[in-house]
Amino acid sequence: MSLRILLAEENEELSVTLQRALETEGYAVEPMRPGEALVRSAVARLPDAVVFGARAPGSAAIEVCREFRTTPATLRLPVVVLLGSSFEQDRLAVLSAGADDCLMKDVSPVELLIRLKNLLRRLNPALLDTTLKVGDLVLDKNARRVHRQKKEMKLGPTEFRLLEFLMKSPGRVYSRAELRMSLWGDEASVDERAVDVHIGRLRKGISFGKTDSVIRTVRGAGYALGDF
Repeated sequence: MSLRILLAEENEELSVTLQRALETEGYAVEPMRPGEALVRSAVARLPDAVVFGARAPGSAAIEVCREFRTTPATLRLPVVVLLGSSFEQDRLAVLSAGADDCLMKDVSPVELLIRLKNLLRRLNPALLDTTLKVGDLVLDKNARRVHRQKKEMKLGPTEFRLLEFLMKSPGRVYSRAELRMSLWGDEASVDERAVDVHIGRLRKGISFGKTDSVIRTVRGAGYALGDF
């Protein structure tokens, strides 16, 4: 599963241009219209970073940045703001409100990619690592392979994405709704019970033909990858 970027830009042409650039670089982009639901959407979707546009800082953009920094689930979420204003005081106001970076809307896609990559590397180097390791599980993002105790585990594409998502935060309990969102986004036709099916397949795929506690079921809460 690629790093997921929540992109909120009201200019459709700019949004499409940035989405193509990000996807070409290997990011999974989830576009949406900017507005009051931006922070709530970030909490629901759990992206790896947010890029959102604002015509000018005004109270709206500043309040959004402040809300990101006062919401526990997005407290450390990387946030990049694209401004339609070239005034230095506007950029400083957005940065003071909690944005990690602030660029002009006419920034080249290449510069945005470089800034975003550097930001992710600085705030969470593990996100850019191609290998995840939890206990005796090793997941190679580029090779799309999973090994346990040096033996390759055969997983389907959905189970691979599910395991990668869980391995990013071992020990954390995710609800079925959060896991469904990580796999299928806003696809309303997918029932949360499908998560149980894929958890079962994942358990079978990473076990050695016997039941173990690598993936815990937390009654009434969801699932968690054992933190060993």
